[in-house]
Amino acid sequence: MKKLKMLGMMGIALFVGVLSAQEKEIDLFTVPLSNPGQAGKLELGQISGSITVTGYEGKEVIVKASVYDGDKSSKATKNGMKRVGNSGLNISAEEESNVVTIHNELWNRRTDFIIKVPYNFSMKLSTVNNGDIEVDGVTGDLEISNVNGSITLKNVEGAVTANTTNGPVKVDFKKIGNASDMAFSSFNGNVEVSFPSSIKANIKAKSDMGDVYTDFNMEMADNKPEVQKKQGSGSYKVKMEQWVKGKINGGGPEFLFKTFNGDIMIKSK
Repeated sequence: MKKLKMLGMMGIALFVGVLSAQEKEIDLFTVPLSNPGQAGKLELGQISGSITVTGYEGKEVIVKASVYDGDKSSKATKNGMKRVGNSGLNISAEEESNVVTIHNELWNRRTDFIIKVPYNFSMKLSTVNNGDIEVDGVTGDLEISNVNGSITLKNVEGAVTANTTNGPVKVDFKKIGNASDMAFSSFNGNVEVSFPSSIKANIKAKSDMGDVYTDFNMEMADNKPEVQKKQGSGSYKVKMEQWVKGKINGGGPEFLFKTFNGDIMIKSK
């Protein structure tokens, strides 16, 4: 296993310059792969900031980050001394068998990542605040999670699970690849997914405060409300949920779409 630590490695961490009073642009590192040319995986989870990943014709993972110091005006002085900066840049990366894991311990500072990966790369990405997640031009399984921000996936191929709480989900598939179940969901936001017209899938969709739209010739199922029963601690609860169900091109793996406050759009391309 190769481990790259941003602090303490010659030539790995390079400060490009201070762009403003609130941002530092940092050229972090290039991560070589154990098996160049073979499929890989990127894993990155953080608390604050955006994540942008683009596929390219290369054999390494290239990482760049912008670290924001935030508003320091309220803590500019302490006991008569001026604050001149925070040098705690706890960002590192590991690579083992083509799995690249980036660790960001800057939980109290926004960090925006811009990453390039070889085209054939799966990924597991998550962020919580102050950022969106965007992925463009990769082939592989994608597990994407956000809380306060959007998810945008373009020109992707593979199985996708995409979930956010406050923000839209937009996915554009160039191909589907091997048949597999998928899920796309938000709580406050639209869910818009574009598929090749040849897909075969069982559709299950639900919006509490919105509508479901499609331009596929979908064979609709008998959409009876689903009844969920729970019993315990002397209580009994029955919950009924109405889902839109149907088959595209005869059916296949289950594609689930769900939002509470927004519309669902299932598009053919």
